[in-house]
Amino acid sequence: MSVIASTQNPTTPVVAAPGTTAKSTIGADFNMFLKLLTTQMQNQDPLSPMDSAQYTQQLVQYSQVEQSVLQSSTLKDILASLSTQSVSQAAGFIGRDAEFDTAVSGLGAKPASWTYAAAGDVTTGTATITDALGKVVDTRTVTLTGKNGSYSWDGLLPNGMKAADGAYTLSLSAQNAAGATIPVSIRSVGTVTAVNAVNGVVTLGVNGAQLPVGKLVSLTAAG
Repeated sequence: MSVIASTQNPTTPVVAAPGTTAKSTIGADFNMFLKLLTTQMQNQDPLSPMDSAQYTQQLVQYSQVEQSVLQSSTLKDILASLSTQSVSQAAGFIGRDAEFDTAVSGLGAKPASWTYAAAGDVTTGTATITDALGKVVDTRTVTLTGKNGSYSWDGLLPNGMKAADGAYTLSLSAQNAAGATIPVSIRSVGTVTAVNAVNGVVTLGVNGAQLPVGKLVSLTAAG
């Protein structure tokens, strides 16, 4: 695994951080507010002066707005820092086989793979594969054994074509030897190859699919 380092052109202007911009903007606005307030005091009607309580109220209201903006800026900085820390910690998952509490699996360089756990011994079942839009792309009868097992889909469609790489969901209807339907839970499995963070949510790249790190249930050394 290679690490690509980026360099910054010395002539490239440096863009201020969002929090710094917000603070400088608030400072400029507050100075303008004080100027307007002073002008208002100088030009008020001497026969009907504004109550000092009104000035105080205006200052308090502006201060409340200022504090809200600063708090929002600080919260964004904290979330960004936490996201970076989470990505750094999750980087240790790369190269390891993972199991996720979701029926979504990735089809890419390798087949989409799942494990199943049935409430009782099962012998046969119907596997239904849907794409990211919920469209059924493949349905086939499968042979199952016992209460636990695995299932892989190579992406081959009924028309002989191969499905496009991406995320696919498995639905499994299983029956026992007597033909009774047995409840089945499904988990996706695969090797972690990437770690990403989008809008504060850390995901693990598994065979091209992005799975939430919160769905991770187990990790083992890659076989």
